[in-house]
Parts: sequence; structure tokens; C-alpha cells
Amino acid sequence: MARALRTLVVDDEQPVLDELVWLLGRDDRIGTIDTARSGTEALRRLDAGDIDLLFLDIAMPGLTGIDIARLLGKFKTPPQIIFVTAHDAHAVEAFDLNAVDYLLKPIREERLRESVRRAVADSDHGGTESDDTIAVELAGVTRFVSRSKVTHAEAQGDYVRLHTLEGSSHLIRTPLGSLADDWADAGFLRIHRSLVVNRAHILEVRMSSGRASVVVPAAGGNTLELQVARRHTRALRELIGEHTP
Repeated sequence: MARALRTLVVDDEQPVLDELVWLLGRDDRIGTIDTARSGTEALRRLDAGDIDLLFLDIAMPGLTGIDIARLLGKFKTPPQIIFVTAHDAHAVEAFDLNAVDYLLKPIREERLRESVRRAVADSDHGGTESDDTIAVELAGVTRFVSRSKVTHAEAQGDYVRLHTLEGSSHLIRTPLGSLADDWADAGFLRIHRSLVVNRAHILEVRMSSGRASVVVPAAGGNTLELQVARRHTRALRELIGEHTP
């Protein structure tokens, strides 16, 4: 990343606003931090076009966070969006709007830092404009899933099931081995004969008695633990900088 992210935090509740600003101020990946108490005030600030990252509450009087996100879709260079809310009801809609992340209140500092990490990773890779999309069939309708939103892929016979940040899953007809090879340069790592994981979404790596597992996000602010096969543990430990004898 060439520079720290210029950030705007939007929330109508002053205590939440103050806490987010304080926590973000402890992260050296964050640059200037501006605030807004309403959607209208936020749009006035965003019109200047110099915001990289937007922390956006959903439930606000007047313009909601979802309303603002839709309007930002018309901007030539919209900022990355991280929704901050007390409810998980809008998670699917949020990720349809290409949100980087969806944080549930009360905010935990380690979870907030993970959101910033995702924003930095997207920024380093040029954002969603360079993101590949995968065509998936659902009840006779073709939908397009952003590869960056895939947390992990699971082999199911001749198919692969893609699991996404918002909790949806989609079957595509391709061998997992081919997908692992094709997606390796995009940050996907084989951890098991039946599993490929997106490195950008690994929240934790857990080691116990020589066995490893990784934790990835799931719908509603939950997490999912995936077991790593022994033959792939070395590659995983090298990835996180641990020495393997």
C-alpha cells in the first residue's frame, strides 16, 4: 500500500463514533479520520472524492447506510465500504453492494483490524475493478459471484462448492485441483484434498499437537474452522512465517 487509508466514519450515535475513531487511530494503516453523524453530512464529505475507506452505519435517520452505498455506485472512484451495524439482517444486501466487510456492534478491536487488513488487501490489488467473477446457476438464473468474496471452495464429486462471505454457496462444474491451480495467483491455498481457502479471509491459524486449522468468516459475524491436512501443514506454516523442521 502506497499510503495510509484516508477514512470517513459515519454513525448517528456519538459514543460509537468516538470508539471507532479511537480504535482506528491505533492502526498505522489508517491515515486521516473524518466523521459524519448523518447520511446527508457523509455525502457532502464524500463529494470531495478523497476518501479511501468508509465505515458506514446502516440504521440511521434519513439516508441509511444502504442508501449511501447505492449512491456511491455512481461515483467514478468510490471508497471501499465497511458496514458497521447492530444487526445482521442486511449482510447479503451489503455484500451485493461490494462491501469489504460487515462488522457487528459492539466492535472488537481484533475484528476491526481484520477489516482494515481486507481493505488494504483490496487496495493493493486495485479494488473490485480487477476482481474476477464466476458465473453460477441458481434455479435457472445465472448469477455472478466475485472471486474475492469466496472464503473457501470445497470439492463435491465432479463439482466444487464455493462458499462466500455472506454465507451463500454455489456449485460450479470444475475439478478442485484445476481450480486450486488457476486461483493460486489470486491468493487461494490448498489445505486439504477437498478444500481450498482464500488467504485474504483467514482470520486465525490454529496449531495443536502438530495439526493445523484455519478460521474463516461466515454469515452473521460468525466463523468457521477448517481442518488442514498434514501434507499441507508445511505450506501453511511457511505462509505465516513459522519455521518447519
